[in-house]
Amino acid sequence: MTGSIIARHKRSLTSGVVMKEVVDSTIAKCMLLMLCACTGLQGQLPPRDQISRGAQNFGLQSQPGDVAFRVDEQAEQDLRKGTDLTHKGAFTEAISHLLAAYGKVQNEYAAGFNLALCYVATSQPKLAIPILNDLRIQGHDNVDVNNLLAQAYVGDSQDEKALDALRRAASLNPTNEKLYVFVADACTAKENYVLGLQVVDLGMTQLPNSARLHFERAMFLSSLDRFDNAKRDFELAQSLAPDSDVAFMAAAQQAMFEGDVADAVRAARKGIGTGHQDFMLLTLLGEALLRGGITPGQPEFDEARDALERAVTERANYPSAQLTLGKLYLTAGRVEDAIAHLEIARQLNPGNPAIYSNLATAYRREGRPSQAQDALETLAKLNQAQAEKIRNAPGDRKAGYAEADRQQHQ
Repeated sequence: MTGSIIARHKRSLTSGVVMKEVVDSTIAKCMLLMLCACTGLQGQLPPRDQISRGAQNFGLQSQPGDVAFRVDEQAEQDLRKGTDLTHKGAFTEAISHLLAAYGKVQNEYAAGFNLALCYVATSQPKLAIPILNDLRIQGHDNVDVNNLLAQAYVGDSQDEKALDALRRAASLNPTNEKLYVFVADACTAKENYVLGLQVVDLGMTQLPNSARLHFERAMFLSSLDRFDNAKRDFELAQSLAPDSDVAFMAAAQQAMFEGDVADAVRAARKGIGTGHQDFMLLTLLGEALLRGGITPGQPEFDEARDALERAVTERANYPSAQLTLGKLYLTAGRVEDAIAHLEIARQLNPGNPAIYSNLATAYRREGRPSQAQDALETLAKLNQAQAEKIRNAPGDRKAGYAEADRQQHQ
């Protein structure tokens, strides 16, 4: 995620206001970094003449009458620049502009919300939390603020506060599936699978027949090494929405967990062949083909490359796609291209050991031993930290951390 906010969905912005499109996304992560995002969260909409079409879709509005102020043109320019950078996924660069605008512009809601979003997307939830709580106090105790606040609390390991914020958001729009998916993505990015199950179960009290939530539940159960329990949710995700992208993703993921790479390839191909060009499904196809042992020159190798290149074109902030494409390019001997995508994956998901093992190989092949050594040293630190996490984790999380560690090293 960093599905987190930030996981697997993209933000679009209009008139200085972020709109959610969602992943998931994973964080997203994502965001994400996840350069992720969300869509469709809706609160009470003001009259059409007060906000842009994009802001209406997001359910946000400025409150120009809240505070008397004199327009600061430089601050307004910074807000526009920060908004544009956020739209492009350049969250780190956007922060300085949004900070310069914060407290000095007409649309303080947009400035504060976008700044908090950027902090969450850049794994700085502690900085986002007070901004979002201030927005609540200032009269913006709405769905969007509470949902992003829940994601920030997940990132800051404040589980109970995350659930409280999600419950507030859900009380305003209880059947909005994306509310639960966004926070679930944040839990995935944080590897907090137990909390993720609680989030999904909360959503299922309102949406018991949601294929997406059953899919999310199956993924959390699988990550907790409870695959036998997860099978039922994978199958429900497929039966509840048999022709959806979720159904094909569920089938492919289930096959991957079962070690049936050929079946995973078949499921992903079928979904893509029926018109589902979702970036996650494209990535699953590329991952499954690569895991199946394809080599350059085979038609399957070209198929995997095409799927992964389309995935990163559709969602450049999805770390799994960037990592897998980097691995494929490395296999093809395209070392420079491999490094480019692996470095993007590192920016998006710096805690994934598989990125550094592949970076070390790529830098070594390119004749850059110091960078290869740096990657290996980071890999060693991550492995040590993960071993400590597994050793010290509560019993209900230990298996999940161990399973996540195994998957990340593949």
